[in-house]
Amino acid sequence: MKFPFHIRSYRTLLAGLLVVACAVVAHAEHTRRWRISTYEEFLKGKANGVAVRSDGRLELAPKFALIADADASYLWSLRTDPKGVLYAAAGSPAKVFRFDTAGKPTTVFDSGDLSAQAIAFDPQGNLYVGTSPDGKVYRVSSSGEKSVFFDPKTKYIWDLAFSSDGTLYVATGDKGQIFAVNSGDGELFYSSDEAHIRTLAFDPSGNLIAGTEPNGRVLRISHANKKSSRPNKSPDKSLSAAQGFVLYETAKREVTALAIAPDGTIYVSAIGEKQRNATPAPSAVFVTPQGTTTITNAPGTSSAQSTAPSVFLPFPPVVSSSIYRISANGAPDELWSSREDVVYSLGLGADGRLLAGTGNNGALLAIDSKGVFAQLAKSGSAQITGVSRGKDGKVFVCTANPGKVFSVGPEFESEGTYESHSFDAQNFSQWGRLEWWSPHTAPNTPSTAKKSSAHDSEPRVEFFARSGNTEDPGKEWSTWYGPYTHSGAEMEIPLARFAQWKAVIHGGQPGDGVDWASLAYLPRNVAPVIDGIAIQEPGVRANATNVIPAGQPTTVTLKLPPTPNISGVIITQSGTPPRFEPPPQGIQQKGYATALWTAHDDNDDELHYAVYYRGENEQDWKLLKDKLEQKFYSWDATSFPDGAYYLKIVATDAPSNPPATALSAERISERFEVDNTPPVIERLSAVSGVDYSGSVASAFIVVKFTARDASSSVERAQYSLDGGDWMLISPAGNISDAPEEHYEFTISDPSAGEHTVAVRAYDRFENVGSAKTTVTVTRTNHR
Repeated sequence: MKFPFHIRSYRTLLAGLLVVACAVVAHAEHTRRWRISTYEEFLKGKANGVAVRSDGRLELAPKFALIADADASYLWSLRTDPKGVLYAAAGSPAKVFRFDTAGKPTTVFDSGDLSAQAIAFDPQGNLYVGTSPDGKVYRVSSSGEKSVFFDPKTKYIWDLAFSSDGTLYVATGDKGQIFAVNSGDGELFYSSDEAHIRTLAFDPSGNLIAGTEPNGRVLRISHANKKSSRPNKSPDKSLSAAQGFVLYETAKREVTALAIAPDGTIYVSAIGEKQRNATPAPSAVFVTPQGTTTITNAPGTSSAQSTAPSVFLPFPPVVSSSIYRISANGAPDELWSSREDVVYSLGLGADGRLLAGTGNNGALLAIDSKGVFAQLAKSGSAQITGVSRGKDGKVFVCTANPGKVFSVGPEFESEGTYESHSFDAQNFSQWGRLEWWSPHTAPNTPSTAKKSSAHDSEPRVEFFARSGNTEDPGKEWSTWYGPYTHSGAEMEIPLARFAQWKAVIHGGQPGDGVDWASLAYLPRNVAPVIDGIAIQEPGVRANATNVIPAGQPTTVTLKLPPTPNISGVIITQSGTPPRFEPPPQGIQQKGYATALWTAHDDNDDELHYAVYYRGENEQDWKLLKDKLEQKFYSWDATSFPDGAYYLKIVATDAPSNPPATALSAERISERFEVDNTPPVIERLSAVSGVDYSGSVASAFIVVKFTARDASSSVERAQYSLDGGDWMLISPAGNISDAPEEHYEFTISDPSAGEHTVAVRAYDRFENVGSAKTTVTVTRTNHR
């Protein structure tokens, strides 16, 4: 009969042991290097006048300067008039600001509407303002006189755009219509299958380009009558005067912005996932400091507008966002995408790169033709909502939450600073040399070449470093040490747990910067820690995990020691791949003893182990096994005399350290016993008899014996009659828990003749003692 092992299963601890095993690194080198070279890592730092590129590079950024802090929570649109004066549309309430050369805002338009969503200028410099919801198009003359120019009688006015012939085009929702207006006489120009026309722009051929919602389409809209650019004067006002063609249907829900390059390339930003079979919902929700305003859709729509009206959030929660490029021949491709940044505005910079205003971190991105992008600056507002090109290549951007206006370029910063994030070495450390790579960019114009030549002797990049013992750098840290102008310079910063570096990029060429930086450090060696020891039940052997073939010993579940008590995540900068150390597998094997332990090292050092033992009441430890790499050991305990013992596990980090600096730790196990002596069977007797109490006489055998063990309790006893199956028997009192147990049992109705009765007893260590006796049963008359 196989002995059933009932060993506790700590599944949670097993999972923890696996995680810790995966974190172990073989042959950890004590000299580590903290290296920053990727976009994600650079974004953890703080940039001022420095652009962070997606290909992992720091470089000087175009000048990004605050022009005005408008008295509004939201600025929705930004335009310059024919004289180059800057205007911004705001809400709520609806306002339009004009900014003088000093950045001082003057209100040139206000109304009781909720928001001024769009603005535009005619060639004479007259301002046109589109308000929402249920708004109108207003005309503001150069003298400041305000009048209603056009009422589209729709829910929203999303965008305004003038064509070369002076016609004003008005993009609206929630019926997806575009109106053409001349001298206040507005006509339906185009009616789409979409609920909203969100943005308008003209391509170099004079075609109107529109972005829509909720299917995220880009439409090219041209006049049905090519001989006339005037709208259709048909008596049927519901007929469109133009023809629409879908250039591209994006994978997103809403087109938020368009930008068209001189060569006809169309750039499109789109956000949100498309919702199929959407249920009707309010068409607009505006969140303002005064509260939340919900605009409800008017009942009833035409058959062409059977799609459920959309819910418009000015700044939706986390959604995906993409930028697409449609070439002049109509071929589309995705240029950029993100699940974190949401693009609200697009424009073209002086260098031809695409500019994208994002939220909800208020970052301005520049994207080149290959899709490499750079974070140029952060506005300090939540969203960048508008981008407008001014005179002399200068670009302006407006923001929301709060509303501000900034200028961008075209000149680059003369100096930029980048501060890395605080690096945690996990231990008190000595800091070594700082290396970096800063390739020189060739001058691209004669003037910049002359300027660069004049400053070639000056350092283009300077590094500084400091250290401290708190996670957040502050006045309790050391001062900045530096400048260091040559890669490989030895840092002078004090020993500490945390470190930080700062790069100052001076006015060289646009593109000059830093590709990567690496700081060497040496953590103070700390002793390993043995977290716990688990002595297994007797007769269990541990092996490295493998598949047990059929017919091999039965597997058992091992008791696991406590998981390592690690205070923080170990940062490993050595190039050695992680070593996975699976937990061992337990099998039954009589006479074996097994110990498992857990240990960790905050330096990530490779550990070796030694196992010692001593008997109870002994003083000296004897070596059982050394130079172990695994955290378990099984041995044949039949060579040990019976008695109580203790194990001592010693861990050393010598494989990863010079002998003079190697450290060790030890831990003593709980008391355990070794018992190799089987129980003794004493006073075995078997007596036959006949029971005449019934109507028919029947024979029986009464068996008595005592089982005694010198070291442990008697676990169980069995008997067998004439070589038959072994049958379990109970001791007097029914519980087997003493070193000596007494047994008496009756075998009923044996056959006449001689019988052999064998008994055996097991102790807690599966040692078995046995004995036998014979008894003769006389014939009875019961058959």
